[in-house]
Amino acid sequence: MTPRTLGLLALALVAFAANSLLCRAALGRGSIDALSFTSVRLVAGAVTLGALALSRRAPWRLAKGVVPALALFGYAILFSLAYLRLPAAVGALALFGAVQATMIGRGLVLGERVGARQALGLAVCLAGLVGLLLPGLAAPDPTSLAMMLGAGVAWGAYSLIGRGATEPIAANATAFVLAAPLSLAALLVASARHATPAGLALAAVSGAVTSGLGYAVWYAALRGLGATQAAVAQLAVPPLAALGAVAFLGETLSQRLAICAVAILGGIAITLRR
Repeated sequence: MTPRTLGLLALALVAFAANSLLCRAALGRGSIDALSFTSVRLVAGAVTLGALALSRRAPWRLAKGVVPALALFGYAILFSLAYLRLPAAVGALALFGAVQATMIGRGLVLGERVGARQALGLAVCLAGLVGLLLPGLAAPDPTSLAMMLGAGVAWGAYSLIGRGATEPIAANATAFVLAAPLSLAALLVASARHATPAGLALAAVSGAVTSGLGYAVWYAALRGLGATQAAVAQLAVPPLAALGAVAFLGETLSQRLAICAVAILGGIAITLRR
C-alpha cells in the first residue's frame, strides 16, 4: 500500500467514525427526527460535492449514478432509522459485519484470494470487535437490527461500485444529487417531523464534511485497496467511534475498550501490510 493510499484511508475512516458520532449526538438527544436528519445530510452532501465537481469540471454521468444513488439512499435512511432504537455498540457491529460480508463475499465471487496473513488479520479484528461489542448483543430490537444489516449491505455495495470510479468526486456528487430527492420525498410523507437548530447543524456537517467529502476520499482510497483490505480496514470505525464518544460525548473509557481497540487496529495492520 502506498503512503498516499494509506493517508486517504486514514482520513476516510476518521470521517466515518465522526459521522457516527454526529448521528448519535443528533438522534440520541432528540434534536431531530431520523428522516429529517437523512434529508439534510444528503442535501448538504449534494451541494458540497456538486460544487467541487463543477469547480473541477469533472464529467457528470447521471445514467451511471442511478444504482449508486439507490444504494446511498438505502444506507442513509436505514442507518438513521436503526439508530433510533439500537444501542450504538450493537448498531456498529451489525453495520460493519454486514459490510464485511458484502465486500469479502463479492471479492471471493470474483476470484480474489484471501491469504493466510489476511485471514489472520481478519480473525484478530473480528475477535476484537466481538470483545468490544458482546455486552450489547443481548436481545436487540429485531426490526432495528434488520434495518442496520440492510444499511451495511447497501454501504458495502456503494463502496464496491465506487471502486471503479475514475472521478470519485463527480461519482459521489452524482449519487448524492440523485439520492437527495428520494430522501425529501420520504420526508414529505412522514407523519411526524421535528428539528432544532442544533440537530440541523449536526445533520449538515454530517452531509457536507463527514459524508460528502469523506466518501470522495474513500472512493480515492479504494483504488489502491483490494476488496478484502477495504472490508477489514472499515473494522477500525467502531473502535474509533467508541473512543470519539468517550472524548466528545462523555462516555466512559474502559480497559476492555482499550484492549479491543488495540486488537482491531493491530489486525488491520496485519491485513494491510505488504
